[in-house]
Amino acid sequence: MTSDSPGWDAIDARLEQLYPGVEPRHYGTLHRFALGGPDPLDGISFYPRAEPQPHWHIVGYGMSELYRKESEDLDESGWGFEFTFRVARGAEDTEPPIWAANLLQNLARYVFSSGNWFEPGHHMDANGPIRQDYDTAVTALAFAEDPELGAIDTPHGRVQFLQVVGLTADEYAAARQWDTAGLVALLAERSPLLVTDLDRPPITDDPAARAAIEAGRARDGSSLGWLMVAGFDWVAEGDAIRLRLEEITAGSLAEAVRARLPYGRDLLLEGPGTRVLLRPAQEFAAHRPDDGTLELRLPPQAVAALPAALTAGTHPLPGATNLLIEVRPGR
Repeated sequence: MTSDSPGWDAIDARLEQLYPGVEPRHYGTLHRFALGGPDPLDGISFYPRAEPQPHWHIVGYGMSELYRKESEDLDESGWGFEFTFRVARGAEDTEPPIWAANLLQNLARYVFSSGNWFEPGHHMDANGPIRQDYDTAVTALAFAEDPELGAIDTPHGRVQFLQVVGLTADEYAAARQWDTAGLVALLAERSPLLVTDLDRPPITDDPAARAAIEAGRARDGSSLGWLMVAGFDWVAEGDAIRLRLEEITAGSLAEAVRARLPYGRDLLLEGPGTRVLLRPAQEFAAHRPDDGTLELRLPPQAVAALPAALTAGTHPLPGATNLLIEVRPGR
């Protein structure tokens, strides 16, 4: 007999391997997203765990193709992943954390509405506590492959179990300035299954962790290769190119430049309808490939001078002929 939900069955089969004979607490949606409902995930399962620390292991259903193959990509099922989340629980806590399910639904809505997906190594600022009306320092998220579930092949393609990991503001800053995977590895030294505990202190309170982050940043630079810059654009003025941005964004751009270009790493800047790729090179050149992105190849002199040029006013950039940096004061 052929199943009408082979993708769902493949996920269940993987979970049965990890939790043989365990019946999870499962919550399904009444009105499916494909039929106009508000929740992209058709179901969310909660598995209570006691080891290695008490937590809920939460698994979503809906980012992959659960019922039929609809996409043209035969290698991946749907978005290619399903969300998981591990949330600390008390020894006598028997009620699943519904707030965590709401968080996963919100992440799924973001993916479906924006077309932007998540992968291991990505991070996201939640702009506030990840649990509403709860006093916690955890205000951001990182994404990593679930350390137990990994990835599976399904009849509709590959599915990776992508775990959501809560970060504090200081940890999020470290992920941006250094490397998300490196930060997650430091978290895993303390919690191998990357359990999100809303009551834990930042690992940056530990001098050894701070030293490891600073050493990694000094060695590797930043893994953040893309930056959205408010009010950013460029214009051609004869043979010259003028990059324009608002003063309020100049500090974050200068920080990103220092953390990328001296380490030989590109930095992609994006504004409304504008994309500029800054690329370290031996000689200055401006190139515009078919996708419309302006590529600026900056020699070492220009790379070194760029952060200081990101101040109010219009500044030429040494080593980059006919390139002007205009920083407009805030309004």
